[in-house]
Amino acid sequence: MRRLTNKFFRRKTLTVAKNLIGKFLVRKIGNKTIREKITEVEAYIGPHDLASHSSKGRTPRTEVMYQDAGTIYVYFIYGVHWMLNIVTEERDFPAAVLIRSTERVRGPGRVTKEFGIDRSLNGKKLGVKSGLWIEDGAKVNPRNILRTPRIGVSYAKEWSEKPYRFILRP
Repeated sequence: MRRLTNKFFRRKTLTVAKNLIGKFLVRKIGNKTIREKITEVEAYIGPHDLASHSSKGRTPRTEVMYQDAGTIYVYFIYGVHWMLNIVTEERDFPAAVLIRSTERVRGPGRVTKEFGIDRSLNGKKLGVKSGLWIEDGAKVNPRNILRTPRIGVSYAKEWSEKPYRFILRP
């Protein structure tokens, strides 16, 4: 399968998010390779998006979101789970897509656990060198992609209702 390049991620975040549905998340650790179809994602777009970490400004935590498209952004939540995001758009514009589920693993915390993803990947580029990348998949009919509001961001006021979550219909 063909690995996606930074050019794929250097587009508008909502386009990238929708286009990630049906692609494959791949993790190689030693001789073990895990490859799963991406079935659910959420988009976070810029400092004006109150659900995005970047809404609090450029901080040591959010600095990764300002890097080049295709950079891995991993953060810890609830003192329990790592979350995997891929930076999108142009450098210095903080936007990213959260990988929420794969065909076999539902839930962003479960995805990172299954794929052995933790803070050690934060700030690295997708690719063979980091051991984490995304490969192209079969074209998904847009009618098979459900678009809904994001989950767990009620604190973000009107931004919690934005339809920035994309799900592959069963």
